[in-house]
Amino acid sequence: MLVIGPYRRARRGDPDAPAGVIAVRDPQARLEEAAGLARAIDLVVADAILVPLTDIRPATYLGKGKVEEIIGLIKAHDVDLVVMDCALSPIQQRNLEKEWGAKVLDRTGLILEIFGRRAKTKEGSLQVELAHLNYQRSRLVRSWTHLERQRGGFGFMGGPGETQIEADRRMIGERITKLENELKKVQATRRLHRAGRQRVPYRVVALVGYTNAGKSTLFNRLTRAEVQAADMLFATLDPTLRALTLPHGGKAMLSDTVGFISDLPTMLVAAFRATLEEVIEADVILHVRDISHEDAEAQERDVDHVLRQLSIDPEQGHRIIEVWNKIDRFSPEERENLARIAARRPPDQPALLVSAETGEGVDALLAAIEDRLAATRITLDLSIDAGDGSGISWLHRNSEVLDKQLENGRYRMTVRVDETKRDIAIERFGAVPRAP
Repeated sequence: MLVIGPYRRARRGDPDAPAGVIAVRDPQARLEEAAGLARAIDLVVADAILVPLTDIRPATYLGKGKVEEIIGLIKAHDVDLVVMDCALSPIQQRNLEKEWGAKVLDRTGLILEIFGRRAKTKEGSLQVELAHLNYQRSRLVRSWTHLERQRGGFGFMGGPGETQIEADRRMIGERITKLENELKKVQATRRLHRAGRQRVPYRVVALVGYTNAGKSTLFNRLTRAEVQAADMLFATLDPTLRALTLPHGGKAMLSDTVGFISDLPTMLVAAFRATLEEVIEADVILHVRDISHEDAEAQERDVDHVLRQLSIDPEQGHRIIEVWNKIDRFSPEERENLARIAARRPPDQPALLVSAETGEGVDALLAAIEDRLAATRITLDLSIDAGDGSGISWLHRNSEVLDKQLENGRYRMTVRVDETKRDIAIERFGAVPRAP
């Protein structure tokens, strides 16, 4: 197969240039990422070429000369699949397939193929199928003979029946409606699970980041789990939750989510909203960055863009901690320079240097998570009769017990509670809030 990177030359002040053009992603890095996406589903990449564009042609995206040049490459490499690292319209895709005599896949279609391979749970499969169908519905154009009109009615009196394209669209629409109803049940189940964790109560910490930033490796390091972690784009798709033990014995739930990527199809963000609700509802969000990547800043902007689509403002950093991962790839001098850069960040937008591979910096990260969780809770001191089993049980269910000592038939306890539980604890147990 061939991978083609048809990247438009971005110019400052160009009204048609894409958002964020002031710091454009490196074209070669974009092309390598596209080739990596293809290899992620075991495709053999015969060649990957850059095609700088001045203008986008409505019919074929590329200019006529470049289309003819690529015909020669297709014949030379004897390939039957071409991946265009861009978003093609249905007409552009059809015209290129006719010109090249090969299947053409755009970036959205390629990402959907990867997601289809990676989904293992029923929930993941539902979400991928929904995204696939929304994509297919937008691709319904009259480019094959089976889309010709069918005959309706009986004999010569029958008028033109339902066209095949309308029948396809109707069947896809019916399947989409069914999938959306099934996903509503998934969302309801997840809400029940979250309600159960709130009763325990467990706070939720969610990992987000660009694909292949090392989220799953960090997840395994923090929780001693064995989630698949590989040097591969979208190695993890289905969400995973594990208990996280904090330095002072407290517990939280750590959630590993699907990686983000530049130009992540909107239909995928919408389809995976049930999964990404773990991020939306999280108390703390760890934005894991591959700080060694040449396009680390561009990847950060891409993740921020997806977070905004989920109604999370990255600039309101009280929930977000940046984790600069893969520092083991730097020399000691480079690490010191990174540490100085991180130290200059505002206190409410911290960045912690970590190597998920070696464990360096993980203790400091756990301490930061604990501090961030504690900042949104209130510490109370109280005394309770040792025979008040229901009261003690309530405290264990609805608060984080920091200290508990038995003296003269009474428990002296120090607990940490959410603001929603503060008034109940004060009224029921005579608890006294600690000075901040």
